[in-house]
Amino acid sequence: MFFNNLREEIDATLARDPAARSRLEVALCYPGFHALLYHRLAHFLWERRWRLCGRFLSYIGRMVTGIEIHPGARIGKRLFIDHGMGVVIGETAEIGDDCTLYHGVTLGGRAPRRGEKGQKRHPTLGHGVIIGSGAQVLGPFRVGDGARIGAGSVVLSEVPDGVTMVGPGARAVPRRGQAKGLEPAFEPYGIDPDIPDPIARALNALLDEVTRLKARLAELEKQHLVATGSGNGAGEGEREARLSSQSR
Repeated sequence: MFFNNLREEIDATLARDPAARSRLEVALCYPGFHALLYHRLAHFLWERRWRLCGRFLSYIGRMVTGIEIHPGARIGKRLFIDHGMGVVIGETAEIGDDCTLYHGVTLGGRAPRRGEKGQKRHPTLGHGVIIGSGAQVLGPFRVGDGARIGAGSVVLSEVPDGVTMVGPGARAVPRRGQAKGLEPAFEPYGIDPDIPDPIARALNALLDEVTRLKARLAELEKQHLVATGSGNGAGEGEREARLSSQSR
């Protein structure tokens, strides 16, 4: 069973990372895979209340791989941690099957409030979740199945199934093929490059409106100049007539 799970995790890496060439390369050269090995053993010790041993083993894994996974975290099958450096997974975090985390991801918690000591503080990821590099998912809420968290996003509240979140104060954006009910494809770093940022989309709409208003203003100024020019011509003729009559 244990070795079957290892094989599945290696195959998951091969399926999601085009740079991986063989199972042997993954087993020898991928820190995400090594971090999972350390965690599986540390979690085994933690569950049997060998807490110090489990914590020390996770510390060794952190020094070797640059990936910090608390031994109390629950991790499903076929997790792929790409690059991995700087990944932090907290004590009460839970990760479903077939998830992908990139470097710099934090599954963090908030400080427990009065009476909350010992309760869940970290997020729960559903199945097939992708979290892009540098994203921060902070708090005891659920990230739904198939959700995507774009690189650099900060997520502080629950994410529904199949939703893509982007931005420092993460906002939901539609995903390609979602409206047609198509099965979503694997998206590296948790973001479809064809999806525009909602802030950029709003700014582009404002720029289009400013361009339209400038064109309208130029047209009105042109009309005003034409009208003012003809009026000035008539006024100059009247002044010349008055001056001529006065001289006589």
